[in-house]
Amino acid sequence: MSQLREKKFNCEKELTLSIISGKWKIPILWHLGKQGTKRFGELKKLIPAITHRMLVNQLRELEEASIIHREVYPVVPPKVEYSLTKLGESVMPILEEMQEWGRNYKRVNLDNQLPYLNGVQ
Repeated sequence: MSQLREKKFNCEKELTLSIISGKWKIPILWHLGKQGTKRFGELKKLIPAITHRMLVNQLRELEEASIIHREVYPVVPPKVEYSLTKLGESVMPILEEMQEWGRNYKRVNLDNQLPYLNGVQ
């Protein structure tokens, strides 16, 4: 939270975007919100393009913002699980609306214009 407290925001929307923005935070939140608690390795498999370091950083930022909970179990080898907090769960309707908006935008404006959005690369 220290980074967030040091920033100046013009409105609450900027604050919200600051917390969830980034290439990987939304996919992380989506998987935790839709599939429940995950271990680090499970998240890495669900988001194969993310680097180990970036996943660590994104998880730390989300934990610092009280969006996810990190549970460490005192076993060998170490076991760490990540889950959404109540605050994190409250962002899921926003992400679902973003998904719906993107689906509609793609259908109306992009279908047949950008083949990579249609699964062709």
